Amino acid sequence: MRQRKFKAPPRKTLRRWRVPPALTHGDTDAFEGLSILDEITGDLGLVLWQSVRDAMLWGRAGKTEREALFTPGADRERVAEILAAGAPDDLEEPLKTLAAMLGAAASSREEIISLACRQVAQWAEAKGFLAVALSYAQAAAVVNPADPATAFAVGRLARRRAQHPRAETWYRRTIALARQAGDWPTYALAFDGLGNLYVLRGNFPAARRFFVRALRAANRNSLHDIEGRALHNMFGIAIETDDVREANELARAAFQAYGAHHPKLRDLAHDVAYFWTTQGHFDRALTVFKSLVGHFEEPAMRLALMGDLGRAAGGAGDREIFQQAWDEVAELVRENAGQDTTYRAYLDLAHGALSLGAWERADDAAQRALEGATRRGDGKTRLTAEALIEAARRHQRAEVQAAERDEWRETADALAGDFVHSLTS
Repeated sequence: MRQRKFKAPPRKTLRRWRVPPALTHGDTDAFEGLSILDEITGDLGLVLWQSVRDAMLWGRAGKTEREALFTPGADRERVAEILAAGAPDDLEEPLKTLAAMLGAAASSREEIISLACRQVAQWAEAKGFLAVALSYAQAAAVVNPADPATAFAVGRLARRRAQHPRAETWYRRTIALARQAGDWPTYALAFDGLGNLYVLRGNFPAARRFFVRALRAANRNSLHDIEGRALHNMFGIAIETDDVREANELARAAFQAYGAHHPKLRDLAHDVAYFWTTQGHFDRALTVFKSLVGHFEEPAMRLALMGDLGRAAGGAGDREIFQQAWDEVAELVRENAGQDTTYRAYLDLAHGALSLGAWERADDAAQRALEGATRRGDGKTRLTAEALIEAARRHQRAEVQAAERDEWRETADALAGDFVHSLTS
């Protein structure tokens, strides 16, 4: 069957674009950069805090005002503080660049200062210091206010820190800047970022509109990577809103946009196979989950995959693979104590055990899921775990295969085969 390409609907209105201001404070910051001192204590934290505040001050000042911003000798004092703080080698150079700004405030170049801030932000994000990363990414954007990619980095990091209002203002600023600059990849990514924000808020209609805007920009500019990302995200919304027809169409469209060997293909395959599992199409899902084994190194993702594999194997009646998944989850839990996705893996194992009629195992796994969900405050998982415990004690099988239209079955089976071929070749 020939597949039609999923196209975004045309834009109906013309927009006038102006660059809006963005929030520079988080909800919990009494003043800019304060959260840096919470993440990194001691002399290094103080140097990082002072340096980012200096960069923000310099970036906001007019060119004629910069000469009088800092006292004579401030650059030499800052270098001494950097050395005394024992800054790592890959952090020392950009901090020294910011220190040099204090002694040559009038002649320093915006692109050099912005680059130094971005380098600190990259170092901090790689180390998991997201407050530091966000503060320095924001300083880079203030110093170089016309650069859309720099503004986008602020929105992305603000979203990672769950500072959603702040993230939204930076994404919207990015859209205007990118449109002015003709930077269509960043333009599309900013709409994608807004869509993900609204997914987190549970506003799926608004999220879908933003993903459609990202898709439209990607279609127009042959940005296949971003096209795949937008379609993948729209697939997630179709699942959340129980639109099975659109979910099937979007799954195929996202695969076609990504291409057979895209790094994100494993994530799409995992999401689509899980969707099939929830619809009761266990054999099809099982073939894809089996092909994904070995594609995830992260403990959290390996746990999730093994739980999903166990659920699909249970539904398909494959006791051997279910046992392998059960044993692998137990081993991963021992190796990664405290992993916060453990309880979700056990919830899936409970589903699989229930399908097999393994009542004691279903009860055991559901109890573990309930305990973890209660600790994490995950009310949805807690309610599901309680229902599974009740079903196990009453010896009730829970998984039932959903009805599937013939054309969906044909295209879904073909897509499963494409996933397996791409993941194993």
